[in-house]
Amino acid sequence: MLPDPPPTPAPNAPSPAAHDRVYRGLRSQIMYGHLSPGQALTLRGIGKEFGVSMTPAREAVRRLVAEGALQMSSSGRVSAPELTTDRIEELAALRALLEVELATRALPRAHMALIERLSSLNSVVAEMVAKHDSAGYIHANLNFHRTLYLRAQAPAMLALAETVWLQLGPTMRALYGRMRQSEPPRYHRLIIAALKAGDEPGLRLAVRSDVTTGLRLLVA
Repeated sequence: MLPDPPPTPAPNAPSPAAHDRVYRGLRSQIMYGHLSPGQALTLRGIGKEFGVSMTPAREAVRRLVAEGALQMSSSGRVSAPELTTDRIEELAALRALLEVELATRALPRAHMALIERLSSLNSVVAEMVAKHDSAGYIHANLNFHRTLYLRAQAPAMLALAETVWLQLGPTMRALYGRMRQSEPPRYHRLIIAALKAGDEPGLRLAVRSDVTTGLRLLVA
């Protein structure tokens, strides 16, 4: 008996590959601060940027709206989120809870190769600061944190942390502009020092300070 043929795609159905490509591309732009708070997006513009029709662009936007990475008004206007003070404080608190726990779980697995990798990544952060490259800085900064947290071997917790980063992306761009940094975050050096010393209380304090200090400038 012959197997049933695969189902025929519905006419005009978006290619899963196209939808996923648009989603991942937009997601990266938002997370790494390529969009400013309140910046408007159009389906036509998204489709042109990624070389797709309106349908995969619309599906990617719907998915990002559901994740809190984009906002959609009752009229259908799509924009990068403009966070209220209360929302910034909530997301900062979530970062402190999730990332302190991830760092603590990573500490027993923090071998010297990881510490050297973090030192190298922090040099990239410093380079982006020197260039006044806000998107590059945010990307390098999150890469520093992600590299450490991967050692926690807690994928569900890391996924939650990345969702918070995603919602904060445009706000982090605005924060960078306000801070006008001239040197990399000093707490990164404290994180690396605590890892070398196996100092859990010091690590917890350094991570908590690193992920909340800057955001406090936006709610002061």
